[in-house]
Formats: sequence, structure tokens, C-alpha cells
Amino acid sequence: MAPRAVTSKDLGPALGMYSHGMTAAAGEIVVVAGQVGMDRAGQLIGAGDVAAQTKQALENVKAVLSAAGCGMGDVIRFQTFLTHASDIDAFMQVRQEVFPRHFPGGVYPPNTLLIVSRLVKPDLLVEIEAMAVKPAKTAASPRRTAKASRRAPTKRRR
Repeated sequence: MAPRAVTSKDLGPALGMYSHGMTAAAGEIVVVAGQVGMDRAGQLIGAGDVAAQTKQALENVKAVLSAAGCGMGDVIRFQTFLTHASDIDAFMQVRQEVFPRHFPGGVYPPNTLLIVSRLVKPDLLVEIEAMAVKPAKTAASPRRTAKASRRAPTKRRR
């Protein structure tokens, strides 16, 4: 079962493309470390360009999820770090561009957005962490059960 958004009548609408909460059926938890705008070769994508770095970071999140056997639709939480508050609009624009592809049902995972003074390398502008729930296998092989003995009944001797 896909993760489902949680809403409360006691809260106002979300301020962006996220849900206030999310539930997911039991499964294996996948935690994705903060991903940044660096490609497979370790090269920075989009120096000074938060939009390009955000797209790359999201692609990197997707790659980690794929390696774990799940996808973006299994994400139940994002946590995002930006180094400049002035980059929020560009970050949100990238989400508006790519999220409909990743979340076609229009239900977006919760996201906490934090502004920090710096990331691990000074040229990095955004870092995105994710948490997903890998669905339990629905077509798992049947469990082996002990078979009842099929021996013919024995006669008791007296």
C-alpha cells in the first residue's frame, strides 16, 4: 500500500508541496543520507545554481532509493537544508517542476526545510535527506510448514 497523507482539521493548509504527516504500511525503512548536487564522478553540478543542485540532489536520492529496491513514491519524509533563504523560491520551483513526475497522485511527503550557515563543502547550496518505507513483499514465497505425517495408522498391540 502506498504511503498516505495525514491531515488534521486543526491545522491550516500546507504552505507548499508537502503533507503535514504521512502513514505507511509496515515494511523495511530506508534512510537516505543527505544528498547534494554532485554527480556520480563527484563533480559539482550547477556551481552557484540552487535549482541545478536541487535537481541533482533529488536524482541522487532517487538513485539511493532504487539501489534499496524502492522509489520516490515510497518516500514518507524529506528534510532539506539550504544555505541561503533567498534560494527558497528557486528550490520550490524545482519541486513544482519535478514532484508531479515523482508523485503523480499529488500527495507529497512531509518536508522540513532548514536554512543553515554552510554545508560540508562551501559550494554546496542544498542537501536533501529522505526516509522511505520499502513495501513488504506481497508475492513472497509461501512459508514452509511442517507437513502432517501421512503414515498409516498403526495398530496397537495388547
